[in-house]
Amino acid sequence: MKPRVARGGRTAYAVVVAAALGFALEGDPARAAAPSSPSPPRVAEADVGPRDVAAPVGAVVARTFEELRALVEDAGGPPVIALTAQVYRGDLVIRRPVRVAGRHGAVLEGTGGGTVVTVKANDVQVSDVLIRRSGHRNTTEDAGFKATGERVRLDHARVEDTLFGVSFEECKHCAIDAVSVRGFDEPTELRGDGIKLWESHHSTVRRAVVERARDVVVWYTRHATLEDLVVRGSRYGTHLMYAHDAVVRGSRFEGNVVGIFVMYSARMTLEQNFLAGARGAAGMGLGFKDSDAVVARGNWLVANTSGVYLDNTPRTSDAPVVFEGNVLALNDVGLRLHSAAKGLSFRGNDLRQNALVVEADGGGDALAVEFRGNHFTEYEGYDLNGDGVGDVPFEVKALSSDLTESRPTLKFFQGTAAIGLLDAVAHAVPLLSSRKLLVDPAPLVRPPDIQAP
Repeated sequence: MKPRVARGGRTAYAVVVAAALGFALEGDPARAAAPSSPSPPRVAEADVGPRDVAAPVGAVVARTFEELRALVEDAGGPPVIALTAQVYRGDLVIRRPVRVAGRHGAVLEGTGGGTVVTVKANDVQVSDVLIRRSGHRNTTEDAGFKATGERVRLDHARVEDTLFGVSFEECKHCAIDAVSVRGFDEPTELRGDGIKLWESHHSTVRRAVVERARDVVVWYTRHATLEDLVVRGSRYGTHLMYAHDAVVRGSRFEGNVVGIFVMYSARMTLEQNFLAGARGAAGMGLGFKDSDAVVARGNWLVANTSGVYLDNTPRTSDAPVVFEGNVLALNDVGLRLHSAAKGLSFRGNDLRQNALVVEADGGGDALAVEFRGNHFTEYEGYDLNGDGVGDVPFEVKALSSDLTESRPTLKFFQGTAAIGLLDAVAHAVPLLSSRKLLVDPAPLVRPPDIQAP
């Protein structure tokens, strides 16, 4: 049975999750005192990569790389080619429909001078192989596996020691399933993308594990589905740009600079994802720029610099952006707004123990955003009729926000007792209070029951 958010008490289950992942939570005794517990269920990484399977019935076995290349290049060659548990050294180009079926121990090893496996055909499947040793050229985007065509599938594979991992370029209805990608052990700026979808409409990525890559990118691609991913130790967990009608579901983004960032996209669904440990000045769990018609539900954003960042999203109130049933916990800033637009709403979310609930750049506020029925650990109101909804609105009036905006050097003290005391004094002495930043007219007095991803 999956764990649920605990009702009542200061320590949310999110604290336990963050502690289990080992992310830094210095300076808060309540966090340090959180009991140990396993993190939520994740992608079964043991099921990702090559399997120890028998050769398909009727397959022709390639005993050497030369045999493999000859079988692949033969226009009248067999529809299914089987690999044995050995190393096939060379760069392979596939130009006809074919299935290349490996098994545990089958290795496609490149020359180190280009892409290891290049597909330029429709209806190609490569499965149960280890792909390794691409070239290092960014100009040609040397990769482990690169495909152009339709209905190309890479499954149960491991890709390592490659600049780019798996790259689909103009590859419609293509699929990646049960694949792990690990990039070069180089600084982030010298790595390539772990997975890249470019103009690859109606493509899917499922059960993939990406480590130490630059980004996972979905660009100029419609109707992409990303499900059950694990991305860690990279820059962008997933970067979507002009990726209309995309879905990102049930995935984990851990220890990246940014979890998910969406630009210039519409009709997005982001649900049941876990985004944690995006630290640094640019760190954020979910980020949006100039995007419309987004639904974000059931996501957990834990221990990031900013939980959610929004810049001109939505662009129009006719394409609303809705955050519903998400957990934002232990972030330096729960919600950061570069510009607050009408058509943005937060409903039924749980904002727990964020150092700042909201911050608006440029001296702005979040009053144009609709907040209703959210839970805030800072709420000190009452519920006389016992319906679970506070009888007085929740408001953020933070004098400290104005001070840190006008004097950025004071941000060094954010989250400290000094800044907390300043806001407490402003709350007690209304004459010192600054303008309102946020209002929820119907806050919840208890955290909602939001299932962990």
